[in-house]
Amino acid sequence: MNVVDDKTVVREYFNATGFDRWRRIYGDGDVNKVQLDIRQGHQQTVETVLGWLNADPNLPGLTVCDAGCGVGSLSIPLAQAGAIVYASDISDKMVGEAKERAASLGQSDNPIFAVQDLESLEGEYHTVVCLDVLIHYPQEQAMEMISHLSQLAQSRLILSFAPKTIAYTLLKKIGDFFPGPSKATRAYLHREAEIVKALEANGWAIERNDMSKTRFYFSRVLEAVQR
Repeated sequence: MNVVDDKTVVREYFNATGFDRWRRIYGDGDVNKVQLDIRQGHQQTVETVLGWLNADPNLPGLTVCDAGCGVGSLSIPLAQAGAIVYASDISDKMVGEAKERAASLGQSDNPIFAVQDLESLEGEYHTVVCLDVLIHYPQEQAMEMISHLSQLAQSRLILSFAPKTIAYTLLKKIGDFFPGPSKATRAYLHREAEIVKALEANGWAIERNDMSKTRFYFSRVLEAVQR
């Protein structure tokens, strides 16, 4: 598959069976044990990033781009904290759900949501965040996306990705990575050294890093700042 095919598969998946599955995972209703495990892992990543950004006394008024926002798990609390949030996702169903969740919390005007893929994002933002999206991109395209996101971020870039290690590669091969009958997208693991190298090549320095890990979810998150 080339990246265009992967992107099409991802869009169609998250507008169909994948949307129903991940809406449950990202929500607070009843789910099975595997989905609960993934929910808890993803929320760890979100809480880590929220902790980093909320510690910034200048967060109110800062522009933040949430690239691949899903149902707004990060975008909405950032907007509630006073950031000006521009959020996008490749799935119109995900964006629709995010808008409904924001409106129910009195956040109809902020975040600003749009249906877009990463390649079409434009503008300049103080901070760009891209969580659990690079897993959909093979190595070469992931590096291109890091370069593209770097052009959008003025001061800070936060990325998460599934690290490629022997243990996680084995888990992926035996079907423990994003398990379930509704899995319909490829999952690409990336070596942390290659992600760091790409960030440094685009003028970034790693400020902080963290690892979210449960039985079925694992994600390394990096905060990079301008050197």
